[in-house]
Amino acid sequence: MAFIKKTLVTAVLVSLAAAGGFTWWSKHALATGQAPIEFTITPGSGVGAAAQQMVKAGVPVNPLLFQVLARVTGQSARIKAGSYELEPGTTPRALLRQLVRGEFAQEAVTIIEGWTFRQMREAIAASKSLRHETAKLSDAELMAKVSTEYKQPEGMFFPDTYLFAKGASDLQIYKQAHQMLLTRLDAAWEKRAANLPYKSKYEALIMASIVEKETGQKSERAMIAGVFVNRLRTGMMLQTDPSVIYGMGARYEGKIAKKDLTTDTPYNTYTRYGLPPTPIALPGVQSLSAALAPATTPALYFVSRNDGTSQFSDNLNDHNRAVNQYQRGASTP
Repeated sequence: MAFIKKTLVTAVLVSLAAAGGFTWWSKHALATGQAPIEFTITPGSGVGAAAQQMVKAGVPVNPLLFQVLARVTGQSARIKAGSYELEPGTTPRALLRQLVRGEFAQEAVTIIEGWTFRQMREAIAASKSLRHETAKLSDAELMAKVSTEYKQPEGMFFPDTYLFAKGASDLQIYKQAHQMLLTRLDAAWEKRAANLPYKSKYEALIMASIVEKETGQKSERAMIAGVFVNRLRTGMMLQTDPSVIYGMGARYEGKIAKKDLTTDTPYNTYTRYGLPPTPIALPGVQSLSAALAPATTPALYFVSRNDGTSQFSDNLNDHNRAVNQYQRGASTP
């Protein structure tokens, strides 16, 4: 009898020790190095397969204990497939929580204000972390997957930094950027000034793209928009160089010649009245705001001062003097 009691006591003590050791293991950081460890859980993996995949990738976790942890906590069927990063200092419990929540490794792609759609496609294509499902699609085919309303892609994507899980489809970025553009455009349209010369939100977007390309000075965007709105209202040609450059396409090599200003294209605002047929770039939120809330100004002209700012003029004589002063180096009379 004494022997049985002693055996039972010993078994209980061993069980408690094992339980205590297991609890200690689950709450203490895994012995990783200084850098994060990348690993991937493939679709359809159970907890056992997931544990083996982590070990194979270099995650220093005991696969048997990890399976036990997942099962005793009721999480074994909730592990999500995807690409992950194990940060130094992570405990087994935190690792399991990461897999259950699907806290995937985050990557990013940045789309710059003023880029063309072609430049956006190049940046997305260059990302090694995306799954490239649109690489062989034409612009029209890609746009058909993104929108049922808009056919032309230029200007229809919002420039920003987009986060995604490693291995995500590049189509996800296009859809997200397009939806963000629509959201931003709608918000600016709701706050638009009265009596603007736009027939639609799309025309406002075209103006925003012109403003985006005309100046890098945030403080001048509303004034630039004000000038172009005045020109539209008075029936003047917009005469904006960035639109001409866009229409030149691959012919543009860094400079505009006089013949370029007289060669007609749908985007040549020196030969055609009104707005060009599509946006010419991806406008940011400040250019959208400027296009829909332009400055109230009598100015009809502006010229670069060659320091990043512009000189605005109300009439052609003052504008010509400003051109002589800032562009041709002549003294002002």
